[in-house]
Amino acid sequence: MEETIVRLTPWERFLDTFFNEAVIARYLPAIAEGFVVTLELSVLVVLSGTLLGLLLACARTYRVRPLNVFIVAFADIFRALPPLVLILLVYFGLPNVGVSLSAFVVIWVVLGLVLGAFAEEIFWAGILSIHKGQWQAARSTGLTYTQALAYVVMPQAVRLTVPPLTNRAIAITKSTALGMVIGLADILGAATTAQSFSGNASPLMMAAIAYVILFLPLVIASRWLETRFQWKRV
Repeated sequence: MEETIVRLTPWERFLDTFFNEAVIARYLPAIAEGFVVTLELSVLVVLSGTLLGLLLACARTYRVRPLNVFIVAFADIFRALPPLVLILLVYFGLPNVGVSLSAFVVIWVVLGLVLGAFAEEIFWAGILSIHKGQWQAARSTGLTYTQALAYVVMPQAVRLTVPPLTNRAIAITKSTALGMVIGLADILGAATTAQSFSGNASPLMMAAIAYVILFLPLVIASRWLETRFQWKRV
């Protein structure tokens, strides 16, 4: 009895490889759960990293030498080291000293610190760009140093830092995909597991679409923020 060999056209082979309906239906719930994990991580990283960078930049303005040395060293080290190296050091190194953190917390802490280091330098550059006359004018009205920083300098500095800060935040939040190497069930982690079990690339295509759904609105929002907060030309 002769077997019937079904020959697929190139287009059908493409669809079977990247958009296999049976594979998509089977692993869509896992990818959806990974989407939620990635979304939660992204929000936490952006909020904590931005706030950390803002606080460090403000603290640096007080010119306390030991504190400034620490802040500069922190910013330089965390900007120089690849996030993956930090993730592996924290996840596999801390248990040796009795500190065990989940993969979710490790990614949050590491990427939050990395974003904080970049945000500190961005905010600091914004503060330095404000003319010293602004400080002097604010102090002449009776404001304290802290009040001048909070009410006069920082509103102007933050406005200048929106474009580079949003771009850096998007770049770092995409690094949540590195959680796959320590077993985090984020979008990429769920997709690679599904791909290995199914022997089909459809889960990876689902992951790509999920990343577009997640990060494209952030890119559009960053463009709006850049337009909204840019200085008007006279």
